[in-house]
Amino acid sequence: MYHRFNENKYPSTNIKMDVFKKHLKLIKKNNVEFYSPREFDLKFNSIKNAKKILITVDDAFLSFYNEAWPILKKEKIPFILFVSTEPVGKKGYMSWDQIIEVSKHEFAFIGNHSHTHDYLVNFSFEKFKEDINTSIGIFNKKLGYNPIFFSYPFGEFNLKQVEFIKKNFKYGFGQHSGIIDFTKNAYELPRFPINEKYGDLKRFEFILNLFPIPYKKLDPIDKFIKKNNNPPSVQIEFFSEQKNIKNLNCFSNDGKNWGSPEMKFDENKLFIKFNEKFEFRRGRLNCSLNEGNKWRWLGLQFTVETD
Repeated sequence: MYHRFNENKYPSTNIKMDVFKKHLKLIKKNNVEFYSPREFDLKFNSIKNAKKILITVDDAFLSFYNEAWPILKKEKIPFILFVSTEPVGKKGYMSWDQIIEVSKHEFAFIGNHSHTHDYLVNFSFEKFKEDINTSIGIFNKKLGYNPIFFSYPFGEFNLKQVEFIKKNFKYGFGQHSGIIDFTKNAYELPRFPINEKYGDLKRFEFILNLFPIPYKKLDPIDKFIKKNNNPPSVQIEFFSEQKNIKNLNCFSNDGKNWGSPEMKFDENKLFIKFNEKFEFRRGRLNCSLNEGNKWRWLGLQFTVETD
């Protein structure tokens, strides 16, 4: 997941173009195929052991159009551009003419990123529906369709919002790190956020070679943490054939610093108990598994209720 390109005054959402070009070279060097969003949709329920990469770009900043788009266009590299409809045409953002131009290429796909790109978990459910329905109406008017792909602003959502997204889209993307496989919820799909800090070449190549950690069931279903259930209890049920799953290592940012939560296995079920409450606004749990010649990864993001 990318945002800005060569906008160096925004390091938390920016990637420098010389680094981005090296990312593309590393993908090819590691023999990882670029994944067309069309193929992603057609084969989502049947993908197994297919190492591919899907590039996504959030917010439709003008820097994407000026910096990254010419390269992606020249090399016909597939991607999804997630657009929030309210900022379109404002300073620093792409115009509808530019978005339409991009969308006409068969390898370029547009995604819905809400209308306001506000902190939607703070909205009442009626206001949330109004925001999403407004964006759907604008997409239908400007593009002639509403995209099948949705990206939650800030990767934040609650269960009721997810259920609404299910009725209007085929896929929903978050901002928790991880690899998509057949066990992942189509409306809570992970992505690795890439920026200046987390886009260095060593980390990027590590990400390229990661494999998923499949699971049978994950609780809690609702990733929105209220005051009365902070910290939450996490339970992950793995498949019985995952023999080395007890070598899993997990880290979380409950409290103010990253640390190791308490982990307890009961056969193929993992119970995770956090040491402290998660701080507002987002809590994260990342788990890795070293299998000698390869690493596996699983990430979760919780949205924390405001005071």
